[in-house]
Amino acid sequence: MSNSATQRSRALTEAADWFARQRRLSITTDELYEFREWRRVADNAAAFAAVEATWEATGKLAERPAIQAITEAALEKRPARRAAPDPTVRARWLYGIVAAGLVAAVAAGFAFQSPPTFQTRVGEQRLVTLIDGSRVRLNTDSKLVVHFRGRERRVELVRGEAFFEAAHDASRPFVVEADGARVRALGTKFDVRRDSDLVRVTLLEGRVQVAKADQSTTATLAPNQQLTVTRAGISPVRTTDAVDVSDWRNGRLNFHETPLEEAVAEVNRYSARKVVLDGPPSLGRELISGAFNTGDTQTFVSNVKVALDLNSSESAGTFHLSPRAEPPPT
Repeated sequence: MSNSATQRSRALTEAADWFARQRRLSITTDELYEFREWRRVADNAAAFAAVEATWEATGKLAERPAIQAITEAALEKRPARRAAPDPTVRARWLYGIVAAGLVAAVAAGFAFQSPPTFQTRVGEQRLVTLIDGSRVRLNTDSKLVVHFRGRERRVELVRGEAFFEAAHDASRPFVVEADGARVRALGTKFDVRRDSDLVRVTLLEGRVQVAKADQSTTATLAPNQQLTVTRAGISPVRTTDAVDVSDWRNGRLNFHETPLEEAVAEVNRYSARKVVLDGPPSLGRELISGAFNTGDTQTFVSNVKVALDLNSSESAGTFHLSPRAEPPPT
């Protein structure tokens, strides 16, 4: 076994042990400090994320047939004790058995009922470190499914938006799939957003190749370039400010001469308190600029009201914006 493989195996074993220890009823402050120091190592953090993802994806893992088989085998091999063990010792031993099951399951790639899945609620963000060291930040109301097998690193963006920092591995390209779009990357940073009728890809660093599942044409993005994929095909590449597009990672929404209806749709993604435009279509075409905190709907409404001289009201948790009534003729 190569040194890197040995290191990954050791990190995985330690990660499973830490995961099991943290699920005890109590854990000491010294143990928590030791865990934080252990997790500072990138390989250890990636291994712990893998164990955590496996547990989350499969529910109560100890009840799965594969883990039950491992546990039963371990129980059969363990020599019988003459006296009943101390409950605390027995609990630690049982957690060790579960930890061993986790290691075997993750390392051997058991075919669980569901692959690792990560998701966020409306207004929530989540940072995930994958087993290969790649980092993914999920935006509001998003869902990601991870399919890592052998030489394949593939993830599926089921809904929403995610920012990817793909770990470099020339032998295993990192691929993101979303509604027929296929984004292939090698050691790069990029944003993928899936809406109801299109997938938008924006590149911050490196290089990505974008394809459509049912077409042979592809497009390659350079930093600060963007394109969209629809049922009709791949759009022309256009220049953009990738940092600006992905500023949601810092909790900011940036609008530059943006039609009001588009800005409202973006703001509504981050909060249960929605904004509704009451007025003619021309109202939605009004242009606005500004930077706003994600989820701060009230400040957005207040600023738009002043900037465009609109009326605003709130009812049942919904904000309404409408044109001011013209004064009656004198």
